[in-house]
Amino acid sequence: MNATPPKKSDPKPGDSYVQSFARGLEVIRSFNASVSQQTLSEVAANTGLSRAGARRILLTLQTLGYVESDGRLFRLTPRILDLGFAYLSSLPIWNLAEPAMEALADQVHESCSAAVLDGLDVVYVLRVHTHKIMSTNLGVGSRLPAFWTSMGRVLLAALPEDEVLRRLQQTAPRQRFTQHTLLDDEGLLASIQQTREQGWSLVNQELEEGLISIAAPLKNRAGQTVAALNISGQANRTSAQMMQEQFLPALLQATRAISRLLGARV
Repeated sequence: MNATPPKKSDPKPGDSYVQSFARGLEVIRSFNASVSQQTLSEVAANTGLSRAGARRILLTLQTLGYVESDGRLFRLTPRILDLGFAYLSSLPIWNLAEPAMEALADQVHESCSAAVLDGLDVVYVLRVHTHKIMSTNLGVGSRLPAFWTSMGRVLLAALPEDEVLRRLQQTAPRQRFTQHTLLDDEGLLASIQQTREQGWSLVNQELEEGLISIAAPLKNRAGQTVAALNISGQANRTSAQMMQEQFLPALLQATRAISRLLGARV
């Protein structure tokens, strides 16, 4: 399966809305893991811009060093990472979390990730690999649908119930990723409520066959959930029972340690 692309919103332009800047971001977002390089015509088609408009933006990005071209195909350069790392470096949480995540991955011998909520998606902000467990390569910046991931349910559980319901209504039509995927409102809301009550979430093969994960929240000084931490594994060698009995205590210990570093009283 593929990580979900960023959701397109419908901004309402006002006096403070800079349309050219928004279009530039749309051009950047048109490149992804499956579309690493594009012609001018493809960029225009994928963004809904005219060829002339797409060309101006691409040439501007090229001048600034964010895009390169061989004369026909355009592709992003490593400098584009500056934009994402500006966000990461502005939050001390990730410097604090990485050593604890590495220790957790070493302890359980499974991959460990941290993510934040962005609309209907979780966005990966830190990842410690041990095994490749999904058919797609997940890394920093990867997006997955929040309602069908353990980290997503942890982050959604921190929101008011009416906000969860509002976002749930925006997920229609829903995709059945596997035979285990929860699709009905009642089941999804019940799972999020259970997460809210117990303080962690386990999702077993709802997003991809063979993928199982368990997640818990990271909290700041005010007790607010600012991110989620998970352990993910392969269902054929890591059962739900094993996740709860062997991995959950280590996960909760790591989240408490990181939260304490953020000033939380846990």
